[in-house]
Amino acid sequence: MHFVGPRRRGLATVATVATVGAAALAGLAASSVAAHGPVPAEPPDLANIFLGWSFEPVLVLPLLAAAVAWWRLLASADRAHPGHPVATLRRWSFLAGLVAIAVALQSGIERYDTTLFSVHMVQHLLLTLVAPPLLALGAPVTQLLRAASPATRARWILPILRSRPVAVLSHPVVAWLVFVSVMWASHFSPLFDWSLEDPLAHDLEHLLFLGSAVLFWWPAVALDPAPRRMGHPGRMLYLFLQMPQNSFLAMAILFAGGPLYPHYASLGSAYGIDALADQRLAAGLMWFVGDAIFLAALLAVLAGWMRSEDRGAVAAERRADVERGRIREREALLRRRRAGMGGPDPDPFDQTGTGEASSSR
Repeated sequence: MHFVGPRRRGLATVATVATVGAAALAGLAASSVAAHGPVPAEPPDLANIFLGWSFEPVLVLPLLAAAVAWWRLLASADRAHPGHPVATLRRWSFLAGLVAIAVALQSGIERYDTTLFSVHMVQHLLLTLVAPPLLALGAPVTQLLRAASPATRARWILPILRSRPVAVLSHPVVAWLVFVSVMWASHFSPLFDWSLEDPLAHDLEHLLFLGSAVLFWWPAVALDPAPRRMGHPGRMLYLFLQMPQNSFLAMAILFAGGPLYPHYASLGSAYGIDALADQRLAAGLMWFVGDAIFLAALLAVLAGWMRSEDRGAVAAERRADVERGRIREREALLRRRRAGMGGPDPDPFDQTGTGEASSSR
């Protein structure tokens, strides 16, 4: 009976995290239930975008379950390490990521995503460049490791983290290429137009975008343990190389000679905006907002690098202070010994143990 409690707590922790992941995926899978209705009569504005929430239970309930499971996980981590509670940034950023998913898929954005490409682009930016880095900033794997019992870590969590599939998918090169491939293939293949007509295809598109973006941002944020963890210079290069491909993709859409997606072209000039103008607006949003987010991420990594260097300099100075203190103690000890014997002051740097100055001096 001695081991029942920790084991149950460990299994409960794993179940909590499984609930977080399953709830998020279930929410995405149901995200387009109301996304393919008729063209709304009123044009989009700030009021119906920010206030026009649909609150579909099939999405809202899983997201709420994920939020509750996250909070319980943090409570378990705090109980296991009362002297080192979860930082405020970690605590709230994961919840902010869930909110970003809800905004993308349940606010007025969802109402217009199949009517205006520009609104659809805002939805995709939230799912690829806003929600994933916020989720990664919560360091959920680290919180899981902190909350789990040693037995659960050794039996369940660490074997998964050290498995070959995780090692392959978490490799920075693989994550970078997967994200780029999904972005280009989705925008320049029949999948995009298909997703505008078929709810299941829309679900698949959202899952691809969010999943590939999570893979991409996890090595960039680099708060959780990983088989191949990049240093600050590597993370800056990783993010920097993503900027031109985002710009090139946006330019390819921006300078297209005509509408790329028949679905939007078939709607005519919805709300007085023709499909080509709307497409160019979407490309501009991808270009400007995407590059701005990547630049902000680069600056954040650079700031973290500088803080790391400062901490290293402070630690080095502390070590030097300790060494100087030891030298002073040795000098005082040798002086006291010499004073008791009479004679000149000894060389404090003499390594012979005799207290006599080196012949080279």
